[in-house]
Amino acid sequence: MAAITGSFRLGPDNGRVILRTSRAGLAALAGHDLTMEVTAWSARVEVPDEEAGGITAATVTADLDLGSLAVREGTGGAKPLTDRDRADIKKTISRILGDGQASFVSSRIIRTGASGGAIEGTLTINGKSQPARLQVSEPAPGRYRGSGTVVQTAYGIKPYVGFFGALKLKDEVGVEFDVDLTKAQSDG
Repeated sequence: MAAITGSFRLGPDNGRVILRTSRAGLAALAGHDLTMEVTAWSARVEVPDEEAGGITAATVTADLDLGSLAVREGTGGAKPLTDRDRADIKKTISRILGDGQASFVSSRIIRTGASGGAIEGTLTINGKSQPARLQVSEPAPGRYRGSGTVVQTAYGIKPYVGFFGALKLKDEVGVEFDVDLTKAQSDG
């Protein structure tokens, strides 16, 4: 199959961005490990033809509205996650993140093997920027899955603490994405 080249616009119609949190502290058994989805985001991927470097010369930019986070699942905990819990979590996220904007701009694509690699770049959350690295695989032509870790305190975000400090959200938040360029709108 020929390599996919061109300029592609991505969003919730042709991909997903997932955040995973986990708990710590003496009351960790009372809380939930959360799976949340960013429901409002856009990305642009530009892949030049092979003569111009192909996938290793690609660029990726993304903008995410963290205010659009939706709790999809809560595992563990003393009781199942309820709709009221989801609403309370949404309010807490809004209080912690404020407007909650994040953006990513790639600086380098590293290809390893036939279907793997990494994207390195800069992640900015609410105006604070840090280097970021996402491990990426290509399970099918034009479909990409990736993951990385965001350390909240590196972006000036204080992880959630509840029950008088006995329940804490771990500082590390897992980030995952799954996009399909074959279903993306091409600009070229």
